[in-house]
Amino acid sequence: MSPILLKPIHPCKLPIVPRLLVLLRPAVPLFALSILAGAFIAFGAMFYTVVVTNSGLGFGPTRLLGGLAFSLGLVLVVVGGAELFTGNSLLVMGWAHGKIKFSSMMRNWLFAYVGNSVGALSIAVLAYFSGYLNLGGEGVAATVVKIATAKTQLSFFTTFVSGVLCNILVCLAVWLCFAAHTVTAKILAIVFPITAFVTLGFEHSIANMFFIPMGMFIAQDPSLTPYKALSKTSSP
Repeated sequence: MSPILLKPIHPCKLPIVPRLLVLLRPAVPLFALSILAGAFIAFGAMFYTVVVTNSGLGFGPTRLLGGLAFSLGLVLVVVGGAELFTGNSLLVMGWAHGKIKFSSMMRNWLFAYVGNSVGALSIAVLAYFSGYLNLGGEGVAATVVKIATAKTQLSFFTTFVSGVLCNILVCLAVWLCFAAHTVTAKILAIVFPITAFVTLGFEHSIANMFFIPMGMFIAQDPSLTPYKALSKTSSP
């Protein structure tokens, strides 16, 4: 029986070659897989929002449970073979080792980032019309407004540093997956780093492509109670 994990030395060598394979994908498959990745992260964000809404567990435990729920996004990306911009940052290792061209790396990042944006925004639109925001007596809508408002009030520097710290943990999660032989092992490798960055409140750029548009949708819908509360707090 093969071991669940590879020997410790192997993960340091493995990420370069597998990540290089994504550069060989034609534009259409690459873009399609990037859209899927954005959608998967959006599903994780939706799951997170429902889990933390009206939770009476307290600050830390609620964030911990929410982080566990959000891990669904990267699990779907890794196991499903989608192209996530934040995870594909590991391509820089191939460039640093002289295995890939800078232009090839930037091409992948461009397709991944744009595709992720399309996927996350598409799910935001579908979620808006699905009745998802009405869950918990519109408690989910209130949670989305709170999250989106908090994110847009951060300074550029704070957002940037928080994004860097988030991506360190995302890349570590992807890196650890290269040491896994089974789907179960990959899930375990993903859950702890992702739960950590969510619990710590770091900023994930692709998740924000879901949260902020959703907050904007709510702000334009006077039928939702959170819109009325938002109007009161923003009026002079």
